[in-house]
Amino acid sequence: MAHGRAAARRVAGKLGSLLLTLFLASLLVFFSRFLVPGNPLSFLLRGRKPSPEAVAQVTAEFGLNLPPWQQYLNWLGGMLHGDFGRSLQYRQSVATVIGDRLPVTLGLVVMAGLMITVVGLVAGTVAALNRGRIADRATLTLLTVLGAIPSFVGSIVLIAVFAVQLGWFPAFGSGTGFLDMAYHLVLPSIALAIVFVVLIGKVTRMSMVEQLGREHVEVATSRGLKRATVVRRHVFRNAVGPILTVSGMLVAGLLVATSIVESAFGISGMGSLLVQSVDRLDFPVVQAIVLFVVTAFIVVNAIVDLLEPVIDPRAAAGEAGR
Repeated sequence: MAHGRAAARRVAGKLGSLLLTLFLASLLVFFSRFLVPGNPLSFLLRGRKPSPEAVAQVTAEFGLNLPPWQQYLNWLGGMLHGDFGRSLQYRQSVATVIGDRLPVTLGLVVMAGLMITVVGLVAGTVAALNRGRIADRATLTLLTVLGAIPSFVGSIVLIAVFAVQLGWFPAFGSGTGFLDMAYHLVLPSIALAIVFVVLIGKVTRMSMVEQLGREHVEVATSRGLKRATVVRRHVFRNAVGPILTVSGMLVAGLLVATSIVESAFGISGMGSLLVQSVDRLDFPVVQAIVLFVVTAFIVVNAIVDLLEPVIDPRAAAGEAGR
């Protein structure tokens, strides 16, 4: 019973912290637009010599004539009802503009995430189980080389080799339909995953090496348990905590890095939309995308914090002891 109440308090505390963080993030995201040089009116009225009446009409239409605090309250109230405002560039609902591009970006992030998880865990595990041997040194060298390749450079190399030279994959676009989109996103997903695979691989190796030196692992090995069983039950399970924590932190990085990859592969996703919107001072779209990235980062990390004691009971015991 006491354990159940402690768990409920922990969840309530995390939820309260999550809501407070989201509120503070919304303040930062909204009011940062007033620090950016440039006036959205210059984009809305581009190529024209508007009369004062036209300026006043456009200003009122997009709520630019209201005090900043009132603009924020209107924006926040609209978001809570699913209304993110109107795009200055497309003259459409921001939700519609982002909704048309969101599936592509989510598909790209999911595919890259799967690659990062599988390749990173395998590379880190192989290196840890062969610590100090050729396999360990070769894996670390490969990870170091991959980590030095920027996403844009990796995109160009992948396009040149696998799209132009070999013709195995398309070089541009996101395709139509689920299977065609997955086919088009293979190369972009690899380009997006490269740098993050390095981080997961090194964290996995470090965490597993630490667990392999634990006393209970040596005792389990001395009792004649198979190496695979020891690694699965006593090493990998206890090493998952740091890996999970780092994985949660990568969410924002993946979403932000899509802007580079999508631009290189000509993909119409949220990343390329963010770049265009920043360039054209389309503040409603920029604010919505940035808040989406921040929210995803905060929510995923809150979920990771809640899952960690379940995966690693020592974390729960540590919190109970404080």
